[in-house]
Order: sequence, then C-alpha cells, then structure tokens
Amino acid sequence: MRIEESRYSIAELIDMHKRKDLFVNEEYQRAPRLWPSSARSYFIDTILNDYPFPKIFFNEMIDRNSRRPRRELVDGQQRLLSIFDFVDDKFALGRNSKIYQGLYFSQLEEDLQTKFLSYTVSVDVIRGAQRAEILQMFRRMNAYTLPLNEAEKRHAEYFGEFKDWVNRQLDGFGEIFSNWGILSNRQIVRMADAELITEIALAITHGVVSSSPKKLKDLYEVKDASFDEADDFSTKLAEIFHEIQTSLSEIQSSFMTKHYVFLSLIVSMYHLKWGIPHLADKLGIEPKGLFFQDKTKAVANLLELAAAHEMKDLSKHKEYVAACSEGANREKQRLVRVAYISRALLDEI
Repeated sequence: MRIEESRYSIAELIDMHKRKDLFVNEEYQRAPRLWPSSARSYFIDTILNDYPFPKIFFNEMIDRNSRRPRRELVDGQQRLLSIFDFVDDKFALGRNSKIYQGLYFSQLEEDLQTKFLSYTVSVDVIRGAQRAEILQMFRRMNAYTLPLNEAEKRHAEYFGEFKDWVNRQLDGFGEIFSNWGILSNRQIVRMADAELITEIALAITHGVVSSSPKKLKDLYEVKDASFDEADDFSTKLAEIFHEIQTSLSEIQSSFMTKHYVFLSLIVSMYHLKWGIPHLADKLGIEPKGLFFQDKTKAVANLLELAAAHEMKDLSKHKEYVAACSEGANREKQRLVRVAYISRALLDEI
C-alpha cells in the first residue's frame, strides 16, 4: 500500500463523478446527505471564500474491463455530495453565507462560478491497498488523534440551527476573543470561543445558572431543528460587542477580559438593556434600557474591579475578588460577578 498526496479541482471531481470513475464505498461512509441545509451552506461558503477544508481520501484501483482508474471515496462523502448538489442547483445558500445568501450556483456571477470550479481539493490517494490495510490505516490515524473536548463533541454531533447560529456569531465578532486576549489561540483552536458563545446563549435563555456540559449540549439539541430567537439574539449581541469595542475599549488587556469575567460583562450589559430571566429577582437590579449611565465612570469602575481582581485586593471589593478566584462556572460566583459589574456600569459601586 502507498499513499500519495494529490490535488484535484472541483471541476475534475465533478467530471470523475459523472463518468462514474469516482464512487462512494458505503462500507466506510455513513448514509449520504446527512448534513442539514445549514451545514451544507456553511461548507459551500467556506469554498467561495477560499478557506481550506480537511483532505479527503480515495482508494484508487484499475478497472479490468475498461483499464481506467476508478476511485472509491473512503472519507469525505458529505463534503463532495454537498459540492455536487450545489453545482446541480439542488440547494441555495443560507443566511450563514453573508454575501451569497439565497443564491443557487447558477445565480452566481460567471467569474465566481469559474473560481468555485477551479478550487483545488486536497486528496490523499491510496493505491495498491487491501481492504484490511485501509481499515488499519484509519485505526492508526485515529489512535493519534487528541480526544475531543466537550465543545468539539457538540460541534461534531450537531449540524442544525443552533450550531449554525454559533458559527455566525463567531464569523461576526469572534476576532475580539483573540485580539483582546480573552482566549488564547490554543483555546480558540479547541473551540473555546464556540463554548463562550454557547454560555452567553445559556444565560440569555435560562438566566444566570451554573454551567455544565449537559446544559450546553441540551441547547444544541433542543434548538437543533428550530431556533426562533436566533435573529433577535444576534442583533442584541452585535450591539453589545460594538459598544464594548467602542465605548469600553479601555478595559482591553485588563483583568476584565478574563473569559469568565468577560462573559459576566456581556450578561450584565444584556440584562441592563433588555433583561435576563429571573435576574432582577435574584440581584434586585432591574433592566434600565441602557448599557451604562456614564461611559467614563463605567470604564473607571470596571478598571477598578479589574485591578482588585488582579492584585487580589480584598479591602474594597472582597466578594467580587473571591467570586473571580473560585467557581468560575458556578451560579453563586456568577451572580456575584454580574451584580458587581452591573453596579459598576450604573456607577453604583
């Protein structure tokens, strides 16, 4: 058995498929077309924006009758079928494609169609292999793969409306997590940014509660088929992130951008403007229809809390410092952080 790296344009792959020189081996693949429309749209938008996607695998053999090479697809069925169906106008791009939403392949500009068909796909071609060797190859590859964390498992298991919404939020303002040092690049690669967005959705939906992998997974599951609040949540979060980057930019690089504190800041701003379920009763702080009373004072107060956290200064904000130092995911500590940050924004500390 030998494996050789190749690159094929989408046009070449379509031609192989139409000539039946490329076929799916269902011994390796799951049932065809398992991806929902949102996942297929996001994948096609990835290609249209020239982003790469993981390589696919062919097993190549020579047909004894035609003496032509035939290639069985052993990994990558959902991706290739999405490409073939899109080119055949079997689905249009969804709202997770900002530029091309609602368009079928035939409705794209001719130059863009050509660019899409010219996109090159990385393929590892297996030659001279027995079936047992291919299976062992995949076993060995999986043996050296890092176990998925909880965020990665959720994104691997679900392909519906909630996952699509999370992806759109990250496309829209995910850069702040890296640029502001809220999450490290390593954390972002392991999908900590997706988890943070999910935590925000948990708070907006259920209030400030303790978090767990089960609660976050339940959001993906319950809202997989339908997420009616998606547009409303998106609009409000975009307003919050814009306000943070413009009016509160001085908190960048302070301890206010520790990821669990930043989460509390977003929740506080959301509650003060629109209200979070049950939070007014728990904290005695009612929604005010605003993010803060005075920008300058809000920034100064937030930086004061950040400094107390950094220095572990218990002289003035003892409860807040303790809540930042333990139980980042627990309801009690989260409520304390949200209470202090909300009062800082209202200039009441």
